[in-house]
Amino acid sequence: MTDNHERVLPPTRRTVLKTIGTIGLTAAIQSGAVAAQESDRGVWTFETSDAIDSSPTVINETVFIGSRDGNLYAVDVETGEQQWAFEIGTEIYAAPTVVNETAFVSADKLYAVDTNTGDQQWTFETSDFANSSPTVVDGTVFVGSRDGNLYAVDADTGDQQWVFETSDVIFSSPTIVDGTVFVGNDAGNLYAVDADTGDQQWTFETQGNVESSPTVANGSVFIGSNDANLYAVNADTGDQQWAFEADNGFFSSPTVSNGTVFVGCWDSNLYAVNAESGDQQWVFETDDAIFSSPTVADETVFVGSNDANLYAVDANTGDQQWAFETSSNVVSSPTVADGIVYFGSFDGTLYAVDADVSSSSQGSRINLRTLGHNGNALMTGESDEDESNSESSESASGDSAPGFGLGSGIAAVGATGYVLKQRLNNNAE
Repeated sequence: MTDNHERVLPPTRRTVLKTIGTIGLTAAIQSGAVAAQESDRGVWTFETSDAIDSSPTVINETVFIGSRDGNLYAVDVETGEQQWAFEIGTEIYAAPTVVNETAFVSADKLYAVDTNTGDQQWTFETSDFANSSPTVVDGTVFVGSRDGNLYAVDADTGDQQWVFETSDVIFSSPTIVDGTVFVGNDAGNLYAVDADTGDQQWTFETQGNVESSPTVANGSVFIGSNDANLYAVNADTGDQQWAFEADNGFFSSPTVSNGTVFVGCWDSNLYAVNAESGDQQWVFETDDAIFSSPTVADETVFVGSNDANLYAVDANTGDQQWAFETSSNVVSSPTVADGIVYFGSFDGTLYAVDADVSSSSQGSRINLRTLGHNGNALMTGESDEDESNSESSESASGDSAPGFGLGSGIAAVGATGYVLKQRLNNNAE
């Protein structure tokens, strides 16, 4: 850790993304070189025609993922073959959320798509792009927009239930626990909003953009900020419990498993932080910034890096178990389902890779149905540390059809793909 005056903060969404070059991205896609296909760990690949920021959602026998080529894809988990493609016509950065045979995905609008046919059910329009990944609880879709508003939309009809105005762009994806919506914005605020009424309960202020998506475990909200701090905030009061200072800003979204917060950072590190005290347990270093949000399965942490690798790291020690190389940046947040890890790359490819584990993603984000998720998600509103309260938590978080998990990815990543696109555009100019 360094003193405040020594830190080098990352650019905001209004500045140039130095670590990703448009030329390199275009070359990677055009070359078609997928180095990972030569790896024994690879199961299959599915190619789109543009970069993938979106995080995959895996439900039953299907992987759902968006691409910058403007399509939401449904891909067979066994073969990697396309089942259908829903054409939006504009870049998709957010992760889809699947509930009761409907996929909800945000782009220029919020879309509801039939998961069996790929047919549109309805759209909901905001006054700007909705690149926050949607979260669905008790028949309501919650989504943030670049217009600075948090919306609550009826999941069946697409009708607006309420709107909560903030002071700046929302890239952070909302999390709902016990009737409260938690979401961040670019003014540096974390908001707690009543899920039924849209009334503000409290606000927590940081000193940088909050484009990371919050996660909640055991009464605490964990959120990263561009001010180079990971915060733990009391979910009821909004009071700060602790702050963990890194060497640069957080766009990755944290997840909590077995008392540890795992989160990636712009400083190229994956951190493991004690959820109660805020003390660092270990740090794993990659060769470039981490926008990807980590997931945990069988005491292994999976996370992508802008160095083009997906890493598998021991959750207890921080030791690397293996790395899987792609042809470009991995900002997509991985999802593990039945021992296979799914993720996208800027090389335009969706990868299915042997995770060398026997189970599926777990931890707070999976339990809360946020960011990329899988069909084995616990149907609770609590972290896996408190499964004994699952019955009451189900009531708070909403029901779903058997075998269906729920969830969402600024990037679906902690930093939304749209932020990355804006920086790419600035860089090109």
